[in-house]
Order: sequence, then C-alpha cells, then structure tokens
Amino acid sequence: MKDNETLNKTRNVVIDAIAQNMNLYGITPSAGRLYGLLFFSDKPLTLDDMKEELGMSKTSMSNSVRSLLDLNMVEKVWVKGERKDLYTIKEDWYQCFFDFFSIKWRTAITTNSSAMEKSIAHLQELVDDPDTSDEIREHAQKDIKKLEERMEYYEWQNRLIDSFETREILNFIPIEKDKE
Repeated sequence: MKDNETLNKTRNVVIDAIAQNMNLYGITPSAGRLYGLLFFSDKPLTLDDMKEELGMSKTSMSNSVRSLLDLNMVEKVWVKGERKDLYTIKEDWYQCFFDFFSIKWRTAITTNSSAMEKSIAHLQELVDDPDTSDEIREHAQKDIKKLEERMEYYEWQNRLIDSFETREILNFIPIEKDKE
C-alpha cells in the first residue's frame, strides 16, 4: 500500500509541474493536469475516465481535451468495441514541441505582420501626400523603416518555423547529443 502511495505522490509531483509549465505557454493548468494524467496512463482514456480521475467538470474537461487536440499534443484513438472517444498523448515529444511552437508562432507572426503591413501602407500614403508636413513625413518614414526591419525578423521566424515543420532543425540540433 505504501508503495502505491509513493508511486501516486511522485506522479502527482510531475503532473503538477507539467500543469505549471503549460500555464507559462498559455495552456490552462487543468489541461496541463489532463496531459500529465494521459502521460502516466497505460491505456487511452475516455472523457468520463479523465473526469473521474481529475474531478474536473465535463465542460472544463472537454475544453482541455479540445485545446490539447488543437495543439497536436493528444490524439483521439479507436479501440474495437469502445463506443466513447478515447484519448492518448502523442508519444513524439519532439514533434509535439515543433507543432506547439509552430502553431503559436505562426498565429502571432500572421497577426503582427498583417498589422504592420497595413500600417506601412497607411504611413506610405502620409509620406506620399503633398499636404503632409515635413515633421510628420519624417516620423512616418522612420516608422516605416522600423516596421520593415521587424518584418525581416518575422520572415526569419517563418524560416525557423519551416525548419521545425520539415524537421530540418534536427540537422543542426540532433535529438541525440553527440557522445564524445
């Protein structure tokens, strides 16, 4: 009995750490606990299994699973004879890392780039307008330069994300550390 208690305590320490760390990445602690539960599970779990184990509401459980599915961290699996949806973690943690950051970064890049492109167009109109004062024109030109430099950064970030998606990054930082 004491061994089982020790096993559960050590698992809970890891699950709590995962929940805290996922919170840093914008994932709710409840989704982090759910991920930790699935990590230690020897079999795929239903929403009811997870709800019973974690004591979460059905809505919270459903939202957490959906969030983890959207980030490609868990997957729905099929088991013969089982009518309910079953879930398990994706075992390739490297791919989960690539997927998570690719999804999050692409969203941020798209949002920021779109706003900057629109701003550059409006600022260029100011620069081209003969009625714009020299002072405003000068500020607009400086802003355009800053925004264009930032756009170069986003282009670099897109190439980095591409290297995650193609796994080309592993040519530079292999999964297994070279043994010397």
